Amino acid sequence: MMILNGLRYGSAVVWALPTTSLGLLLMAAALATRGRVRHVGGVLEVHGGLVAWSLARLPLSRVAAITLGHVVLGIGGAALDATRAHERVHVAQCERWGPYFLPAYALSSLWALMRGGHPYHDNAFEREACTRVAE
Repeated sequence: MMILNGLRYGSAVVWALPTTSLGLLLMAAALATRGRVRHVGGVLEVHGGLVAWSLARLPLSRVAAITLGHVVLGIGGAALDATRAHERVHVAQCERWGPYFLPAYALSSLWALMRGGHPYHDNAFEREACTRVAE
């Protein structure tokens, strides 16, 4: 059974790798600008440096953290702690959707806008994350 679980996890990591690769690039930029990284439950959590500066300037709203595959980028360590459960739902979504996660997320935001909703709050991926955390 452990081998099967290991194979499933390995497959999920590989399937999410295109999105994770973007996160790793941003992690490198964060580390080059005094950012920090920690490994928590199979996920790299990155905060500070260029990541914190960039997240504070996203156009939609103030964002505390963002998930790119198995990399979660946050404004600070406390923000990562506070959003961990929510962001882990996004990690699972990335594992499920693989290289299609980012395009699907963008299309969900566009769909919400076209229906008169908010591109973040009415995004199906965000709604799932909020629902699962509330359970």
